[in-house]
Amino acid sequence: MLTLKYYNPTQDPCQSWKKRKGKAEMRKIAIYGKGGIGKSTTTSNLSAALSGMGYKVMQIGCDPKADSTKTIMGGRRIPTVLEQLKAKGDELKLEDIVFEGFGGVLCVESGGPTPGIGCAGRGIISAFEKLEELNAFGVYQPDVVIYDVLGDVVCGGFAMPIREGYAREVFIVSSGEMMALYAANNIAQAIRNFGKRGYAKLSGLILNAKNIEREQEIVQQAVEEIGTQVVAYIPRSADIQTAEAGGGTVFEQLSSSPMHGVYRKLADCVLSMSQDIVEESPEEYVF
Repeated sequence: MLTLKYYNPTQDPCQSWKKRKGKAEMRKIAIYGKGGIGKSTTTSNLSAALSGMGYKVMQIGCDPKADSTKTIMGGRRIPTVLEQLKAKGDELKLEDIVFEGFGGVLCVESGGPTPGIGCAGRGIISAFEKLEELNAFGVYQPDVVIYDVLGDVVCGGFAMPIREGYAREVFIVSSGEMMALYAANNIAQAIRNFGKRGYAKLSGLILNAKNIEREQEIVQQAVEEIGTQVVAYIPRSADIQTAEAGGGTVFEQLSSSPMHGVYRKLADCVLSMSQDIVEESPEEYVF
């Protein structure tokens, strides 16, 4: 019989990882999740938390809706890579597709085709190729790159962050709802398949609570069956909706929200689980 363990914030799995002092290289993280689960909200608040901690962050939206960075950009939609490619062709420059938002977060939206026409996954591939061609990471030199990826399907383009070496760590955002967990399981299977080839690894699930009955119990059972762990718990809070209605993250819109601490804790967790760290010496390890 499966023994269920509820997520306990005082026993954070991130605390079991070695936190190392030293010079950090670029951390490359992908965040997947079913559409509408709060993935982009979580990602944007994570980016804002990281920037507030002194990190230079680039957030890349990988969804044809192109709304990943909206709350970082003050509620404003930015032109997508595909739109700018179509409009400017070979004349396209980085400043046409990379925009600075709240806290200095660098924002990019891959975009997608007109609904019903073309392949959204191919749009992501084209956007990644253009960013690489223009040496975006070399020019801006971000400390952390976060790919915000639609996880309802994990085909060609949507799998780019995990199968082409763009991301090293993958986190899945889910609630305790059946379809969200179903999507999480599909994403985890794809990551395992690519992981056998030395690509990204699944670091854990971020529980974005919807306050459904027995939610933590349901999610804990699911992660044990999937073979991963809950690394963070995001409680349902009206502050998040209030901030989004104002066109921003909780950091920009609400100066004293308790959600600041929640997202900073998530940021600490993501950083501590990153592999991309240059070790200075064994003495620099802290626990």
